[in-house]
Amino acid sequence: MLAYSIAAARLSKYINRIIVSTDSEEYAQIARKYGAETPFLRPAEISGDKSLDIDFFRHALDWLEKNEGYVPDYIVELRPTTPLRETEVIDKAISEIMQDSQATGLRSGHVHKDPGYKLFKKKGDYIEFFGREDFGENEEYHYYPRQSLPVTYSANNGYVDVIRPSTLKNTGMLLGKKIRAFITEKVDDLDDWEDFLSAAKKLDQEKYKPLRDLLDKTKQ
Repeated sequence: MLAYSIAAARLSKYINRIIVSTDSEEYAQIARKYGAETPFLRPAEISGDKSLDIDFFRHALDWLEKNEGYVPDYIVELRPTTPLRETEVIDKAISEIMQDSQATGLRSGHVHKDPGYKLFKKKGDYIEFFGREDFGENEEYHYYPRQSLPVTYSANNGYVDVIRPSTLKNTGMLLGKKIRAFITEKVDDLDDWEDFLSAAKKLDQEKYKPLRDLLDKTKQ
């Protein structure tokens, strides 16, 4: 999975450094084999299941600035659990934020099948529906057919996020308060064996041929 994200980055016309942050020397060797840099190993204390993305990005940026005097203009996050991407889509995301000086970051998402207005959280023993601010005080919008409700999007999408290091430095936030939306198709995020099989079937599609070709060359 790691190799596919590295290959997608290598095919980008904008990405000029590919750095893998990991606490595993085994994964670091795989990353280097496929063309990425591993200038450091991530500390174990920020590498657990409950560790936050912001912690390892802060560690990476601090290490690069301290040891190389290097601060990138943008960081393009490509999660290994989303192996199938089109490089043209990644480049479109980068281009969009480069042209949007107001955006503090960019996050990809896809159309959510059921509108978020059908979701609720519990407040004590009672229901509190999301999106109340978009409707009248006594409007029972959660009964509306989904076709009548505004489209909502899922951020559970690992296609591409773009981070401005300046946002992290100036606000302490990873993407900031004005996040540019970048809508993609729904992609396979590999959490279990069924997800893996689904992605494997799609790998033969023509749009993923550049990934296949690059990886085949790397293996030789």
